[in-house]
Amino acid sequence: MTLLRTGCAMIALVIATPALAQTPSADDLAALVRAQAAEIAALKARLDRLEGAPVASASVASPSPPPVAPAPVQVAQQTRSPQVTAPFAPQLVPPGPAERDIARAREANDAGVTTEWGAGLPVFHSADGVYTFKPRGRILTDVSSSFGSKYDGRNITTTGMRALRLGLEGGVGTHFFYQFESDFSENEVDVVTAFIGWRNRIAPGLDYDVRAGHLFNDRAFEGSTGSDSTPFMERSTVSTAIIPQRGFYGIGIMPRLFWKTGHASLTVTGDRVDGNQAVSDSRTLLGRVHWNPIKTASGVLHLGLWGFDESLSSAATTLTRNTVIGGRFNGALRVSSGPLTGGTGTTGYGAELGGYAGPVWIMGEAGRRNARLDGGRPDFVSKAWSLSGGWFITGDLPPYNPRLGSFGQPHVLDPLFEGGAGAIELTARYENLDFTDLLTGGEGWAATVGVNWYLNSFTRIQVNAIHWNTDNRSGAFIGPDDGETVSARVAVTF
Repeated sequence: MTLLRTGCAMIALVIATPALAQTPSADDLAALVRAQAAEIAALKARLDRLEGAPVASASVASPSPPPVAPAPVQVAQQTRSPQVTAPFAPQLVPPGPAERDIARAREANDAGVTTEWGAGLPVFHSADGVYTFKPRGRILTDVSSSFGSKYDGRNITTTGMRALRLGLEGGVGTHFFYQFESDFSENEVDVVTAFIGWRNRIAPGLDYDVRAGHLFNDRAFEGSTGSDSTPFMERSTVSTAIIPQRGFYGIGIMPRLFWKTGHASLTVTGDRVDGNQAVSDSRTLLGRVHWNPIKTASGVLHLGLWGFDESLSSAATTLTRNTVIGGRFNGALRVSSGPLTGGTGTTGYGAELGGYAGPVWIMGEAGRRNARLDGGRPDFVSKAWSLSGGWFITGDLPPYNPRLGSFGQPHVLDPLFEGGAGAIELTARYENLDFTDLLTGGEGWAATVGVNWYLNSFTRIQVNAIHWNTDNRSGAFIGPDDGETVSARVAVTF
């Protein structure tokens, strides 16, 4: 019975699985091999495409004969063969950020792009050095408190963004360059610097450049210094009052000439960026020259002269001035000219004398502006002067730029972020402004002491204490008045 039961079971197994009772032929095995080879080639081509490698040659991936439907024995044969595991389908599981970054890094490396870090942000260079690109910007955050005035409306505390800029700069080759910046400090988009330029060398020690676009004035020492580089939180009255009616910027062209001990510039511009094309722009012609008769590794003597002439547009005949005297963020604290209309043009000029020896610097400036009026009326004359100085008690040199005759970013010898103390500068300034040539014009002066702590070459903390005095003949705050303003700033430039 046992033998009979065993034989019946074997017969039932054979009947249930007839394919197992058959031995695969040579043709069946050959077809199986060809089918597996075609499948492996297809998977390899897919992997190559995912990894960015060249696709396998057509001879490997050439179409094979139609596969023979696998019998159960063939399935068993495949399970004994080496397995090929396909990657995740890209449409289901895209590469992660790390894989994308690696791919981009490989592409950049293949292209030879190089990166260097300076002033807080990277500078990109192409492998051949032809192309350069750098993002740039500045963040200047201020707080200001005034007190001591006999007018309660002047005793206020305010905050503000002196500058909130974002831009870029770059170049192509050794000659062509460009720069663009927008400012968002008043919660509005304001185009500031925006130009293209060309530079070249005339002879050893004699260079030039020409810039065209929306240009920053080259006028006065502090007036030519960027808002992120001034030693005080606000420029002096020479820079804020003896100025073209259009302000610090205008659209035009500026050629500049540089030699070993100085530079000269000439600027011809219309209005600054605006939306008024219904009338002709004002026309401004402005020139400046500076000279360093003494220039050593630790000291410089600076001499400068500048001037401008402006023909006013019919849309810019109002010459009323309200000039800051005790800080930018107290709108009630101004020296006013009173209402003044009917302007036809302005002419201004000024002089600079100063320099530095070791960690100590000093600078004196003076300027005068004549505003021409219609109807045969006499000119409105504005006069301003200032004397300022500073001392880096940490021994750092003042950030004087001998190429442009202005201040730039300092080179901090012992940065805080590298374990040092940074650079500490003590500053002082006296400034005076006079609008009394008009019956409605006021006058004022201010004395400022300050301290600047440069954490590194592009980060600083500033504190200014100002005693101010005004005597306005018009406006809401008439008559003699004085008081104090204390201001502080945190600044980052990149």
